[in-house]
Amino acid sequence: MRWLKELNLPNKLTLLRVVLIPVFVVFLYLGQNSIAWRIAALAVFCGAAITDTLDGQIARKRNLITNFGKFMDPLADKLLVCSALICFIQFGIIPAWVVIIIIAREFIISGFRLVASDKGVVIAASNWGKVKTVIQMVTVILLIINLQYSFMQIINTVFIVLMTILTVVSLIDYLVKNKDVLKD
Repeated sequence: MRWLKELNLPNKLTLLRVVLIPVFVVFLYLGQNSIAWRIAALAVFCGAAITDTLDGQIARKRNLITNFGKFMDPLADKLLVCSALICFIQFGIIPAWVVIIIIAREFIISGFRLVASDKGVVIAASNWGKVKTVIQMVTVILLIINLQYSFMQIINTVFIVLMTILTVVSLIDYLVKNKDVLKD
């Protein structure tokens, strides 16, 4: 546990986000039949999402950027969002093909970053990637709430489509901007 004490605050917030994922998933499953558990799942998800904003702001403001943070912060975001989306497939809220596109994009970008790091190149998050992440978080929040009014179902569908489009656009943006990484 000494390693935990040695982590800076932003890295502890990132680690907290990862620890909150199974709690969130349990609450989300319990929330299928209980509004109280759904609210608890929503609170945990929002709390975890807030740590994403906080850890980045604190790291930049206090110059606490670390390799652990560079690796774990985006991974924690992906795990949080993908965990929710996989649950939504089982609940019949979102089609599996949408989640497959999102997860495939994350694998492709992670692999791409790995190749880049072997060449000493750091690929920073793009604006498209940041917008995609925000839309994913908002979509997950809407789907947790899952109000059964027809206008909300339309809004949910619009956000699912927007999330999917931004996933593809951000993938293309990364690949086009960093195509030289794949050259030998």
